[in-house]
Amino acid sequence: MTEKDHAVAAKKLSAEDQARVDQYLQSGHNDVERKPFRPLMLLAVIVGVLTALSLLSLFIARTKGVV
Repeated sequence: MTEKDHAVAAKKLSAEDQARVDQYLQSGHNDVERKPFRPLMLLAVIVGVLTALSLLSLFIARTKGVV
């Protein structure tokens, strides 16, 4: 593939369509204010869910006589 073919293959939108896409992205219509990512909170939720499921499985095993 030549350099010219590569450039043509990479360009998928016409100039008019690209201008409309750029205008939409700059309009702020798709901006959403989000809380900052808190990895320690995510870790706490994962550990909490894992612990709850483990305790549930132990309870079920004991009531069925497996353990």
